[in-house]
Amino acid sequence: MSEDILYNQQHIDFLEEIWGDGFLSPGGRDEVDRVLSGVQIEDRRILDIGCGTGACAALLATEYGAAHVTGIDVEDPVCEAAVKRIENKGLSDKVSVVKVEPGPFPFASASFDVVFSKDSIIHIPDKHGLAREAYRVLGAGGQFAVSDWLISHDDTPSKQMADYVKAEGLDFAMASPLTYEAAMQKAGFSNIELVNRNHWYAKVAAKELKWLMGTNRSGLSLRHGKDFIDEQIDIWTKLVDVLELGEHCPHHIRAQKLK
Repeated sequence: MSEDILYNQQHIDFLEEIWGDGFLSPGGRDEVDRVLSGVQIEDRRILDIGCGTGACAALLATEYGAAHVTGIDVEDPVCEAAVKRIENKGLSDKVSVVKVEPGPFPFASASFDVVFSKDSIIHIPDKHGLAREAYRVLGAGGQFAVSDWLISHDDTPSKQMADYVKAEGLDFAMASPLTYEAAMQKAGFSNIELVNRNHWYAKVAAKELKWLMGTNRSGLSLRHGKDFIDEQIDIWTKLVDVLELGEHCPHHIRAQKLK
């Protein structure tokens, strides 16, 4: 990952205004429910990759009844926000937030029962390495359940996709469903399931763009800065284009370590 800060406080405040307190990607707790369809969380040890400001980790510990959640991220601003959230909710005994360096997870093998992530592993370029590490830290019977931003193919991205990624200015490392499936299989996972969420988010993103450009625009510009909001509108316009093409295809990815 880049050494530049991806999510400073301005970005955090803006994204939370769109997607809800603590959420830096779309869908909120309803999307968390869908990602975790068929996944046992209660009384389990959870690794939350890219925990952001801690909203999902808190949900897993409270509403889902996890025994313990370990949230990891690579940036100080989001880790600090996550720690503050966990402390304010009185969850410090059930949730740990760990700032990590990119690379292998700093945990022993079989440390967790579930590996979870909401729209964060796009920042990890080595999908095969990610799959191997997820498999390693899971115990027998452990489950992998994430959502992430995917590209529909392994060829050169279209001009529209290249323009969108450039506009985002983030270290996106998009991979295709075929690449993810191959990485999961090679790591040893079974019961691999990939669910395309393009149709859902194409509609949601179009509504978000309309909201950004509508009567809320002046207030958003006052709160976040006119140049910043103009930039976000440009990003969302390009995002809607690649979603409509089907090239940008958010997915849910689930799998299991049988032994």
